[in-house]
Order: sequence, then structure tokens, then C-alpha cells
Amino acid sequence: MTNPAAFDQVILIPTPPTVCVLLAGGLARRLGGGDKPMRKIGDRTMLERIIARLQPQCTELILNANGDPGRFSSTGLRVVPDDVPGSPGPLAGILAGLDWAHRSQAEWVVSVATDTPFLPLDFVARLHDARLAAGFPICQAVSGDRTHPVNALWAVSLREDLRYALVVEGVRKVERWAARHGVARAEWPTEPFDPFFNVNTPEDLALAEALARRHGA
Repeated sequence: MTNPAAFDQVILIPTPPTVCVLLAGGLARRLGGGDKPMRKIGDRTMLERIIARLQPQCTELILNANGDPGRFSSTGLRVVPDDVPGSPGPLAGILAGLDWAHRSQAEWVVSVATDTPFLPLDFVARLHDARLAAGFPICQAVSGDRTHPVNALWAVSLREDLRYALVVEGVRKVERWAARHGVARAEWPTEPFDPFFNVNTPEDLALAEALARRHGA
């Protein structure tokens, strides 16, 4: 039988100061609309679960979302909206994180999708290890041979290039822009469950509930 405590033990590994931007801009159409990360798994929202897993790993957490920031006031996080018009997708949220980190003089940002409630407790450390080994300024998470482009580490020095790509070139795909700079990849196993499992449908939400009960995740 799996020991639930094994999945809740926070792993503190020294890493360079790293700001985390939580990307909460999805419209949750397949879940009936609204803010997807505010959906509950058990007695906690997905966003609360993600915050609990990432706070020990990062120097600061910010939330990227547009519209009324008051709907996230219960988190206590600063809400940073996109400043690129036209709803260009997750790259705009990543840019918002890079801009914020630049102002706070941090050199690294991790971005995460806020529909992935079981993120690894060694997420940030493993990304840094892989990017150091590869010598690239970007590192993306991989599980089960699947790359998770927005669950990734970014050098803040890329911010002006990203702004140019978004505003002038109209680039929208994360992978297209990232490939210009070289991408390292950090791999995680998918057993006993995929730590990057993401919730898109009511069926996914029910499965997440079952995983949380079974593994204490």
C-alpha cells in the first residue's frame, strides 16, 4: 500500500532565487466556465493545493490572471495581469512573470498551469539541475514522453525577446518561441500517478478526487 505521507513531504533543495508565476487565465469551458483553479478537490481548491506545493520551492509566488483580481483575494497572492493586448495565451502570462521578476531582480521564473494540482515537490530543483546540465536558458517538464510546455523554467534575460515575439511577430505557441533559445527537459515518472495530470473535464476532476484520496497527494 502506498504511504500517503511520502507524497506530502516537502523537499527543500537549494536553488537560485526563483519567482513562480501561476497561470490562471484559462476559461474552463469544458468545466462549465469560471476560474478553473478555484474548483475543489476534496476540501481544497486546485489553486490552494498548487500554492502549498510550490511555496517552499520559490522565493515568491504571483498569480497571472485578467479581470477582477479580487476573486483571488483569499490566496493572499499578488495578481499580475497580461499587458499584451489580444489575449495571446500563456506566453503573455510568462512574460508578465518575467517582467515582475526583473523588477524584483530575480534571474529565474518558473511558470505552472493552475489545473495541475499534483505538481512535484522537487519541481524547481529538478528544472534547475536539468538546465544547468544542458546549458540552456529554458527547461520544460516531461512525464511519460509528454512535454508540458508551460510547466517550465525561464531565464528572466529572455523577457525582451519574448515581448518582441509577442507584440511584433505575433508568436503565440510556447514551443515555437522556446525552441529559438534551446530547451532542456527534466523528466518525472508517471507512477504511481502523473505529477502533471491536468484537469480539463468533469471526468478529470473526479479522477483527481480519487487520486487525492488514494495517495494523499
